[in-house]
Amino acid sequence: MDENKTHRGIVVEDRVPANAGLTVDDKATIRTKSRYNRIAPVYDWMEAIVERSAFRRWREMLWAQVDVDGNRVMEVGAGTGKNLPHYPRGVQVTAVDLSDRMLERARRRARELDIAVDLSLMDAQRLAFPDAVFDAAVATFVFCSVPDPVLGLRELARVLRPGGRVILLEHVRVNKPVISKVMDLLDPLVVRLMGPHINRRTVENVKKAGLEIERVEELTSGGLVKFIIARTGHEPIGG
Repeated sequence: MDENKTHRGIVVEDRVPANAGLTVDDKATIRTKSRYNRIAPVYDWMEAIVERSAFRRWREMLWAQVDVDGNRVMEVGAGTGKNLPHYPRGVQVTAVDLSDRMLERARRRARELDIAVDLSLMDAQRLAFPDAVFDAAVATFVFCSVPDPVLGLRELARVLRPGGRVILLEHVRVNKPVISKVMDLLDPLVVRLMGPHINRRTVENVKKAGLEIERVEELTSGGLVKFIIARTGHEPIGG
């Protein structure tokens, strides 16, 4: 009997091979999930000030880049659903997150906003979708937390059609000697307390994943927060 599920006509497979040559660190992934389950009840409160002062505006800017002609879009790391109010009309969104407690809050927010979205528990490093089924993938402040960001980005590339866009909003390691060293020193403590890494080189990781950089925009002085748009190549990437 076929036990595969479907999301808006997309088959969700029980098992999809990971990208060739890369394996998932299950222990690190479990630790990441546990951290975000732990902070889920206070997550929105923790980011309330920066959400109102900057993040909300940047989210709106990011989602304005998503084409609306009936495209299928995947949001990775949906969290508590902060992007839900910014989904463009006419776009079919499938959203995933590693944390079940984060998703509980996202589902509640979707009901309150009356927004139709498929929300699924899923690891960005091991997406349960076939190759080349989405037109675009979106993530906001996510690849600071994925244990293996290059593997996660390769998974995005795999499930996108040839020429599909990856649209990211990420905080990254600042390219200034003194500040970057401080970020490196503080990173283990920040990860343990809050979850995200503060010293990820996400632009470089996007390139390592085989994606073609289309645009990088610094949204803060020093380049702490970056808006990144990349594309897959014209040949599909198999799992």
